[in-house]
This record gives sequence, C-alpha cells and structure tokens, in this order.
Amino acid sequence: MSVVVTPYVLAGGGPLVAEAIAERRPGLEIEYVDDEDDLVERVADAEAVLTHRLPDSILEAATDLEWVQALSAGTDAYDHDALADRNVALTTVSGIHAKPIGQHVLAALLHFERRFDRAVAQQRRSEWRRYTGGELGDRTVGIVGVGAIGSQVAEYCQPFDARIVGLKRDPTDAPETLAESYGPDDLETLLTQSDYLVLACPLTEDTRGLIDADALATLSGDAVVVNVARGEVVDETALIDALEADELGGAALDVFEEEPLPEESPLWDRDDVLLTPHIAGSTPHYWDRCAEVFLENWDRYQSGESLRNRVV
Repeated sequence: MSVVVTPYVLAGGGPLVAEAIAERRPGLEIEYVDDEDDLVERVADAEAVLTHRLPDSILEAATDLEWVQALSAGTDAYDHDALADRNVALTTVSGIHAKPIGQHVLAALLHFERRFDRAVAQQRRSEWRRYTGGELGDRTVGIVGVGAIGSQVAEYCQPFDARIVGLKRDPTDAPETLAESYGPDDLETLLTQSDYLVLACPLTEDTRGLIDADALATLSGDAVVVNVARGEVVDETALIDALEADELGGAALDVFEEEPLPEESPLWDRDDVLLTPHIAGSTPHYWDRCAEVFLENWDRYQSGESLRNRVV
C-alpha cells in the first residue's frame, strides 16, 4: 500500500508527519510530495493520502485511492459526497487537539477573569494602578460541544471550582465534570447561565450560525464568548454589533468567518477582544500525534477493522 502526504498540509507539516510515520514504521511506503504539479502523477496509484484538503483534481487523479486521512478534526474542507461515491474512507485526527485547545481556552478565561488586558494596557502606559481580579470559582462556564475538546475544557476548569454546564447531542453521555448537561434543544437554557460561553462544536448545518443575534442577546451583558470551533458557528456581524453596543463582556476568538481576518475588521481594535490566528490546537507534539492516529488506523485497515474517527 502506497501512502502520499500532499503539499496541502498546513504550517509546513508535510515532511514532519511523513518523517514521524517513517520513523515508527520503517517498512511503510510513504512519500511526501512538495509540488502540486507532481502530485497529480504521484497520487495516481496511492491507496492512502494524508492532507488538510483534497482538491477535486487530485481526487480524480487518485484512481486507486481507498482512504483519506485528514490531518484535522473538522472535515468541512472535503467533498463528502464525492468521497462516498468513490467508496473512499475519510478519517480525522479528532482527539489530538484536546489538550492544547483546552489549555488555550483556560488561558482565555483567566485572561478575562484576571483582567490581563487591563494589565497590558497599563504596562504600555507605565501606569501603576491597582485593580481587583475575579475568580473562576464564581463563574459558570457553558460549553457547546462536549466531545474530546469540550470534555478537556471541563476537566481543566474543574480545579478552579467553576460551575460547568454543557450542550451535547446526547446529554445522557456527558462527563461527570458537568453540573448540568443539556441537549441541542436547550441552548437557551445554557446561554442564560453562562458567564463564559465556550464553543467547541463541529461545523455542521445545525451549528452554522448557531450563535446569532438572538443567542447573543440571551447571554448576560458581562458574558464572554470563546470560540475555538469554527468561525461560521458565530454570526460575526451580530457579535461585533453586540460588542459595540456594550452588550457583552468580551470575546476570545481563534477562528473567524474569513481567514485571515481582514485588516478592516473592527475586531482588531477592540480592547475587549482577544484574537489568536487559528492556533488553539497548535502544539510541538502535533505531527507525532497525527502519525500515531494514522498508524493505529493503518493497522485497523490492514486487518479489516473499522477505522477510528471515520466520517465517510
């Protein structure tokens, strides 16, 4: 079985993930292709492809393809119908982001709770003015999407004595860290309780635009929105309007409707917004963890078992 790593792997990770796999399985035939023009030819007899996206031209050229290993948790960049029509499996690396994203969310909560935005502003002005910070133990953290990432966020928040509530497709299968677990129809109930609203759900037709103007209006005027899901889960215009009307306490955003975030976006200049460039899942261990997920699935594929994190 030949395996190809495409040039569409983000952050220059193509050769790194190929090397991590080769080190663990020296006998596995794997090739990193760094040129898009060469890829059409190289992928022709590949049975498996590792990538962050798969253009239609590459899928058409890969006549022997049986399996695509997405190097991300989300798969909205892939044509599920085209893969299903070709009987090509699509798997993700869902789960490997839980620790770094969980820590990213915790850092954002502490940023707002301990008012580090004010500390940085005062430092820049050489201004010594004491102020009072808050404690997470006095807050309710509402998590939309209590999968691997949401569960890790809840686990990290628990030692701070925060009250944690969550929205889950199947609320009966919720972790013990949640004080309350709600189903998809109970979003309003979760919103009314949340001092911090953490979005950690996948982007689907049900979650696209989930946090719209009505949802934002349901939050308290001091609530902070933390989005580590996908930008399209939030109506960005409605969020900006709510911030400008002083109807929210702030926002910590790692993802946006358009990426990179346009220079003209008013989000750049707001003191009550913490922006990061879609790096919540970043970690020095990323490619090693991708390699481990792929090789687990490699063994499952070889033995005819069901693949982990299969979405198509």
